[in-house]
Amino acid sequence: MQITDTHIHTWNFERAEYAWLNNDLSILNRSYFIEELEEERLAAGITQGILVQAANNFGDTDWMLEVAAKTNWVDGVVGWLPLMQPNKVMQALNEKYAANKYFKGVRHLIHDEANDRWLLQDEVVESLHILSTFKLTYDFVGVHPAHIETALQVANKVPSLPMVFDHLNQPPIALGEKFGRWGELMKEASKHKPLYMKISGLGTTAKKADWCADDIKPYVEFALEHFGVDRCFCGGDYPVSLLAGSYVKIWQVYKDVLQDLLRDDELEKVFHKNAVNFYGLV
Repeated sequence: MQITDTHIHTWNFERAEYAWLNNDLSILNRSYFIEELEEERLAAGITQGILVQAANNFGDTDWMLEVAAKTNWVDGVVGWLPLMQPNKVMQALNEKYAANKYFKGVRHLIHDEANDRWLLQDEVVESLHILSTFKLTYDFVGVHPAHIETALQVANKVPSLPMVFDHLNQPPIALGEKFGRWGELMKEASKHKPLYMKISGLGTTAKKADWCADDIKPYVEFALEHFGVDRCFCGGDYPVSLLAGSYVKIWQVYKDVLQDLLRDDELEKVFHKNAVNFYGLV
């Protein structure tokens, strides 16, 4: 079976600034190159990948596009654009990114913004409309229910833009809550057809070293129940996921959970086909 990892990071400290890693004392505070992942990628059975934005600057995006161009199993990049400046968004797309076959979508580190409603500013909404006209996608990287509330409003304002909740927007796994405010909002979000769920980052969300399939299964099952097997796909979240275990472990847990919940034809959608359709991969 083909498996598409829709959430891989590669960062290069010589090419871009990653402000969120300033003073970080973890294993993440160094450059990570795609070649480092190769052995574990093969062991995990990953056949296709998408690189995802890790900094709000062009340097990070340009670096990822270069990596994609030289990595035969990487077929897409979710980059960054200055959404507060619609004219510059249009300029960057027209002059540079729209013609790049790897540029599939956009993300902004909204969880680092003080304003939970950052995406609802008029300039940003205008930029999101521009993304839609260019047939691009948008990744939400929310961390609490207020971000889901914002996503609901964005979906109403820009209904033609395909959008996905990265990491299921941090469900309350660590609290053991089933499913609280997160669940209420996600039920509402599931009614919006352009909104998708990315099953990713759940090991770090669990916040315990011995996390396992039983910890995350209720939340994955919830996502599948409400969004359906046509609007869910998976991501490994390397190298952030290394804080919760090896790349192979992450994928084995996801496989254990999904294989217990889905038929083979449904697995093919969640592991591969849905990602291809969402991001316009080949």
